[in-house]
Order: sequence, then structure tokens, then C-alpha cells
Amino acid sequence: MVLRLNPDVVSVYRRLLSYVSPYWYIIVPAVAAIVIYAGISLTVPLFLRDIIDQLVEDELNRGSPFRLPVLIAVVFALRGAMDFFTVYGLNWVGRSAIRDLREELFISYLRLPVGYHDRSSTGALISKLTFNTEQVAEAVSNAVAVVVRDSLLVLGMLGMMIYFNLRLTLLIVIVGPVIALLVWIMSRAFRRQSARIQDSMGDVTRLTEQTLRGNRIVKIFAGEKQEQAQFVRVNAKNFRLHLRVAAIRSFGDALIQYIVALGVAVIVFFVFSGWFSIELTAATFMGFIGALAMLLAPLKRLVNINVALQRGIAAAESLFEVLDEPGEPDQGTMPLARAHGNVAYRSVRFGYDDANGPVLEDVSFEAPSGSTIAVVGRSGSGKSTLVGLLPRFYNVDSGRILLDGTDIREYRLADLRRQISFVSQDVVLFDDSIAGNIAYGALRECSRSDIERVAEAAHVTEFAAELPDGLDAQVGERGVLLSGGQRQRVAIARALLKDAPVLILDEATSALDTESERRVQDALGRLMQGRTTLVIAHRLSTVEDADRIIVMKDGCIVEEGAHRELIGRDGWYSMLHGMQFAD
Repeated sequence: MVLRLNPDVVSVYRRLLSYVSPYWYIIVPAVAAIVIYAGISLTVPLFLRDIIDQLVEDELNRGSPFRLPVLIAVVFALRGAMDFFTVYGLNWVGRSAIRDLREELFISYLRLPVGYHDRSSTGALISKLTFNTEQVAEAVSNAVAVVVRDSLLVLGMLGMMIYFNLRLTLLIVIVGPVIALLVWIMSRAFRRQSARIQDSMGDVTRLTEQTLRGNRIVKIFAGEKQEQAQFVRVNAKNFRLHLRVAAIRSFGDALIQYIVALGVAVIVFFVFSGWFSIELTAATFMGFIGALAMLLAPLKRLVNINVALQRGIAAAESLFEVLDEPGEPDQGTMPLARAHGNVAYRSVRFGYDDANGPVLEDVSFEAPSGSTIAVVGRSGSGKSTLVGLLPRFYNVDSGRILLDGTDIREYRLADLRRQISFVSQDVVLFDDSIAGNIAYGALRECSRSDIERVAEAAHVTEFAAELPDGLDAQVGERGVLLSGGQRQRVAIARALLKDAPVLILDEATSALDTESERRVQDALGRLMQGRTTLVIAHRLSTVEDADRIIVMKDGCIVEEGAHRELIGRDGWYSMLHGMQFAD
């Protein structure tokens, strides 16, 4: 029977090793140390033979009593040093490779389009970056050391057994194909179960991350038992999968050891039965048995490390799937220093997927430079999707979006997004200071005076002045140390600092109290002068002064015009306006 390696598995592992190859200057001496280690280990059966030979022939007092003890002490000191260098060196290489792989994976997360993140579980992506990469670490460090070292030991011990007696060695070798078949079967099972374990860990991470993020909702709606039941279910599944791998590994270990033990039993039978004329001295026989005994440990490690290899290969496959995902399409080549701000939608159609149909259908409107366009409508009418197409979070299915008369797909993506400031109703703050969140990303180079100026304009200074560190106060993870209104004002200050010609406000004042909203609206009013502003609003009172109001329904524009004009038409806008003010 010929065992063939799966070419896909070989390809994955070869790609995995490409992360190791840059560190060849550590690998080469580490492998040399492995060879020396294996070579020194081959002396153990020889030492055993010499000791037995002296005992049998009563030669304990002949010659120097220090020769063998000193030789053993020196040889095993060298063996220990080689083992240390091998393990430390290959672990250094493995951790370096994982550091590089994690960086590449994190960069890949940053370059992936918004649509990919919308479809993917955040917990699963975190699990890949943490848990899956750890599985890869063992496959490129400890596994390499074990495979190289113990393969050499197995071959070396077989050589020693042949040296002691060829015919006895042949009796042992016949069990080799049986062991190889068993290892092949176990490899397939390990890889399959490892992939399931990694998916299970993604579920554990996803559920944990979701519960911790929503801890206030969990508490107020008494969802503890529900979340606990879900976690118990996914955790129990992970437990069962790990036990299954442990069972396969333990059964394989026991079976392989039993097969080798049967081989030893056959050897003892033939030696003691006299069926074969095998002439052996006691010393030679003990040397042979010693070599055979030393063969078991590396053989067992080779079988066990197969678990780590298959686990690492399964993990690498999941990581490479992410790394091979295409990034945001950016075929644009046209540079753009600063736009005038003329925005136009021409027969735009867009849908997130074919199954659910279009979210926007035949949307056309114009936003001249410096104008304020409000987009209103009921929830689910397509308002956020409409403005999300402008910075190319998604690309239109058909039609065009123009900026200064040019299709936005022709601009370089970074240049396009530099023209747009964005404040969402779901404020995103990072675990940094207030000033760090205002001067985020490309704004890091802004001066302190600029940061203070926009903080004053957005009324951030009012609450920051009450904090011990002022603008340098930490906001906590996701800004949890600030109130909702304070977070919103920090986000508005960030948009003010960017000073882009196009401004998108998605319910930018929704979390502010009446007094703060009035002040921020004043600041935004000054900011909007000379800038094109797209405002999504549910409270129609905030957009009555807009130059033009677009009314969305089921992904289509059903009305557009100024506030008074739309009220006079007694249409959709008038109905929505009446409902809000009636409430």
C-alpha cells in the first residue's frame, strides 16, 4: 500500500514554512544541534553494551573506573546543551513567524472591505488572531524540532539495531507499514477534528464578546440565564471535541506501543526458542533491546506531534482564507488634493446581496458645493446605505456617484476618503485620551491648539475641564467612561478637525441634551458654511433649514424639495412631519 500526502495539505504547510524561512540563520545551527543531539543519543545502547559486557566478564576492576562515567557525563552534558539550543532556537523562530503572521492578519483585517466585516462574526475573527495563530506556532516550532530530531533518532536506532543484529531488526521492521497506516488514518481524523475545534473556539469567543459588549442589556432584561445556557452549550461542544482528539491520540499511542511490544515478544520468542540460529552475547542482546527501547519514545513523540501538525495545518488553512480575501477594490488612479464638494447621484442602484433584492433603486439627486442636503424617511428606507456609498464603503451595482463631476471610482480611494468627514449615530471611540480620539489617524499631526479649538467648538471643553486630566483624560474601551452625549461631541470635534469639504452627519446630534444640541448645532452651522453636508435625520425639526430635503421610501426617492415646499405638498414628508409633531 502506498500512502500519499494530500497535495493541499503539503501546499498549506509549505506556505506556512515560508514564514519561517527568513530566519534561516537560526534554523541552520538549530538543525545542526538536532543532528548532534541525535548522534549523541546513539551512544546510549553502546554504553549499555559495554557496561553489560564488563559485568558479565567480571571486568569491573580492569582498567580505569573513571573512563565510562566521565565519558557519560561529558557526552550527556553536550547532549543537554544541544537540546536547549534546539528548543530555544526553534521556539524563537516559531514565535517570530507567528508575530509576523499575526501582523499580516491584522493588516488584512484593516484592508478588508466593510461588507466582509458585516458578514463575519467579530468573535470568530478575534479567535483566528489569538487561538488559531497559537495552533500554528506549535506546528512551526516544536513540531519541526520533534520531527527532525525524532526522525533522526528512529533512523539512528534502527541503524544501531542492524549493527547489533540484522535478522532481529528485520523482525521488527515488518510492523512499520502497520504503524504508517495507523498514523495516516489518525492524521486525517486529527485535521478534521482540529478544524471543528477552531470553529468551536470562534463560537466561544463570539458569544463571550457579544455578552460582554451587551452586559447592560443582559442585566436590565435579566438575560443571564439565556446567555449562560448558550455559553454552556458551545463550551460543552468544545469540550467534547477536545476529548475526541484526546481519545484518538491516546488510542493511537496505546495501539502503536502494543504493536511494538508484540514485535519485541516475537524477538524474545525466536531468540529463546532456538528456531533461528541467532548467536548473541548477553551484552549485544541488551544493546539491541536498549536501542529498541529507545526507539519507542521518539516514535511516540512523532505520533503525538502529528496532532500539533494537523491542528496547525487546519488553523493555517483558516488564516490563509482570510489573507487570500481580496481587499477593498481600488482601481482609481486619479489624484485628488481637495475637492470643491459637488456631489451627484445618477440612477444609483445597490443591494447587499441578490437574495434580498436592491436596497436602493434608481436614486438620483444633486448636492451642489456648500449646500446642505437632508435625507429623511422611516427606518429601513435606505438612508444610511445612501450616504455609505459616497466614501465607497460599498460600490454601486449600477449608476454613478460623482464628486466634482468625476465618478468616485476613478479617484484613488485614500484621496476620496480624505475629502469626507463622517459622524455616525453609533459613535466609535478608541481606548485613548479625549485628545487622541479627536486627533485620530491621519489627524495625529495636528497641533494642540487645533485640537483645543475644535474641542471648544464642539463643546468638549465644557466636560473635559471637569476631568482631572482634561483633554488628556482616558475615555476607556469604546468610550465607556464618557456619557453618550459626551462621546457624540468628541466625534463631532474629530469631524471638525478633519476640515473636509464633504461632511456626512448620521444622526450626529441624537445623543445630546437640548442645551448641548443647540450649541453643537451652532458650531455645525458655522462648519457647514462652504461645505457640502449630507444629513440623515429622524427628528425632522433638525433639518428644517436644509437647502434640500430628500424623502426616502423603500430605497427610492419619493419626494425632494425645501421644507416649506414639501409641507405644502401634503405628501410623505408632510405626513412624517405631522406624525412627529403630533407625538
